[in-house]
Amino acid sequence: MNITVLAVGTKMPRWVDEAVAEYAKRFGRDVAYVLKEIKPEKRGAGVNAAQGMAAEEKRILEAIPQGAFLVVLDERGKAPTSVELAEHLKTWQQNGEHVCFVIGGADGMTDRLKQQARMMMRLSSLTLPHGMVRVLLTEQLYRAASILHNHPYHRE
Repeated sequence: MNITVLAVGTKMPRWVDEAVAEYAKRFGRDVAYVLKEIKPEKRGAGVNAAQGMAAEEKRILEAIPQGAFLVVLDERGKAPTSVELAEHLKTWQQNGEHVCFVIGGADGMTDRLKQQARMMMRLSSLTLPHGMVRVLLTEQLYRAASILHNHPYHRE
């Protein structure tokens, strides 16, 4: 199974990169996990939030793997449990889907991009730093995979 995470933002703290790398390597051969950073649009000097999100949208759309099942992370999305996420992962895997998750920039993402998604998901009702979202999403995807493999990482 292929999972791509597109995350607007670069230059994350070292602990973010290390944590994402740690969970990504735990997937093993069953999952090809890729995190791609999308360059954020600079704000100010005549570039407002809407213009910035539009520029980021263009970069995101260019980076989405062709035919991917698009999942955007948004505060208005559904917050699945770990077991529910595992069920989604199982379905995507059975359908041979390449799943692409999108983490928007500081101002979020355009409504047009959200409308193109086949699923909107949220990780928390809290506002989280972008680096933390990368780590949390990767950990939860690993947890979902471990649930499907009856691995003792997840305990009920």
